[in-house]
Amino acid sequence: MKMNPRCTYCLLSRVHFQSKLSTDDEDLISKTIKECLEVVTRNYSPDAVSASVATKVHRKCYEVLEDNDPYAVTKKLINQAALKVLPAAKEKIYENSPDNGELFRRAVLASVVANYFDFGIMGFDASEDKFEAAFREYFENGLDVDDTPKMLGLMQDVVYIADNCGEILFDMLVFDIIKKLGGKITLVVRGEPILTDVTLEEVREFEIDKKVDRVMTTGSNAVGVLIEEAPAELLQAMKDATLIISKGMANYETLSEHNFGPIAYMLLTKCECVAEDLGLEQGLSIAKLMNCP
Repeated sequence: MKMNPRCTYCLLSRVHFQSKLSTDDEDLISKTIKECLEVVTRNYSPDAVSASVATKVHRKCYEVLEDNDPYAVTKKLINQAALKVLPAAKEKIYENSPDNGELFRRAVLASVVANYFDFGIMGFDASEDKFEAAFREYFENGLDVDDTPKMLGLMQDVVYIADNCGEILFDMLVFDIIKKLGGKITLVVRGEPILTDVTLEEVREFEIDKKVDRVMTTGSNAVGVLIEEAPAELLQAMKDATLIISKGMANYETLSEHNFGPIAYMLLTKCECVAEDLGLEQGLSIAKLMNCP
């Protein structure tokens, strides 16, 4: 996805948000905003990939703040919020003993709804205390774009590219169904902390590795999956996969620039620019399969 003019002020808004998470020093916050603004100015172009520019901006932010994980406390809070709702989500998924197709659809829906956990996006309030109500509302509404029936026959070798903390606990419900259907799973997480994204730390903490066949990283703290920074083994796994599942907007922003496939984008269209790029409205729950032969 290419950069939209609206990305500029959204990015700076997020820089301000995470700077305030890191420090109360207004002079340092001001310095961080100024230096990140300079990065935006140097790199903004309608031809630039939005998440690539975002990566440069957030790296500069962390550098000036001298904080490699401003969201450390926030990630703990959203994991706690997710754990509170997880039992109810599992009950909803398995209610009335659905067949495999319906089971998969419900698990995907739950994991898409959990994409709610994304902090600092302009115009989107993802406070953890509102998650339970938001989960119930989105779950009752169902998937606005539902390509799960087409995905069912592609489960042999799945590369699952994770997004946020909190959300990953609901992804584990999808892992259970993929394994039930006989599929293998390669889980991909960020190589280093960035925003609220999952890293190997959360994989170990929640023993997520026991739910999948192997775990890889994106190789860096890039926003999304920057192909130029990705390990060769990850690129090969994506080429060999019968299905790539890409969670969240940042992964869409980077991977939509390439021809990997079949690829299912599973996310909430929280950002107007991402929604427009997908040809959809803002605020939808989607599981959209693309690049399928």
